[in-house]
Amino acid sequence: MKTTFRLLVGAACAFIVGAAGAQNYPSRPVTMEVPFAAGGPTDIVARQIAQAMTKPLGQTVIVDNKPGAGGTIASEFVAKAAPDGYTILIHHIGMATSPALYRQLRFNPMTDYEYIGQVVNVPMTLVARKDFPANNMKELAAYVKANSKKVNLANAGLGAASHLCGLLFQTALQTEVQTIPYKGTAPAMTDLQGGQVDILCDQTTQTTQLIQAKSIKAYGATTPKRISSLPDLPTMAEQGYPQFEVMIWHGIYAPKGTPKAAVDALVKALQAGVKDPGFRSAMDKLGTIAVADADVTPEGLRKHLKAEIDKWTPIIKKAGQYAD
Repeated sequence: MKTTFRLLVGAACAFIVGAAGAQNYPSRPVTMEVPFAAGGPTDIVARQIAQAMTKPLGQTVIVDNKPGAGGTIASEFVAKAAPDGYTILIHHIGMATSPALYRQLRFNPMTDYEYIGQVVNVPMTLVARKDFPANNMKELAAYVKANSKKVNLANAGLGAASHLCGLLFQTALQTEVQTIPYKGTAPAMTDLQGGQVDILCDQTTQTTQLIQAKSIKAYGATTPKRISSLPDLPTMAEQGYPQFEVMIWHGIYAPKGTPKAAVDALVKALQAGVKDPGFRSAMDKLGTIAVADADVTPEGLRKHLKAEIDKWTPIIKKAGQYAD
């Protein structure tokens, strides 16, 4: 009886201490895991929002890069991390495509996380090395179809935004080209600028300044309307490819079971962060599109993630590209 009593008292004390810890959250820095290489488009968003969330959260948000396997390494790491609010994940559209791409996925995007909210929408741009022969989309389509066996298309790995955009590119042209996967678009962009690869489909957070500086060639934006920071760049729809449309959205997640007090604090910090003038200014310069207030919520992210899973699963299955 005494043993049972001691166990009950111990469990009660542990609960009280845990609850108190959650109420005092955060008492130390929070680590934001990024599934891709430093310097890439998702990393750029992560560092900007981490900085913007620091003040409202009252603690530093540290960015940690865990690239590889199309973003699944970092996603699994966070799914299995201690649910205390001190390890969170920022991920893009890849969170919705991983269930269809990976046969042996070791986490479930719909059940293994607490949702914090969406961060920002980022358009994609189709670009090439600056000395690529084609000067516009019409010339690019003709050149790729005539030289499909020697043209190569870089991406950041299976399931990455650049990979998905690349699938749409090949579908739009009804032509397959050689694809070269990297561990992130930052190294892919380095090789594109160096002339080692031909074409890349990448987010405006990484391409805008390079396009403006004419370090790379740009052929089109994957948005319904032209991008404000690149007003002279036509959309793919304008050039006869209405089906070539994709927007890369980003969301923040915490491990399942994270205390409500911690989740609420992260949600409030994110909501303040996306409205931070410094964050908005940085994102505007990179051609991103702000998300609606209703999407910067746990329910907004959950609904969007489910809709995106339903959208991309049949597209990926039709393409027949999987990873073990």
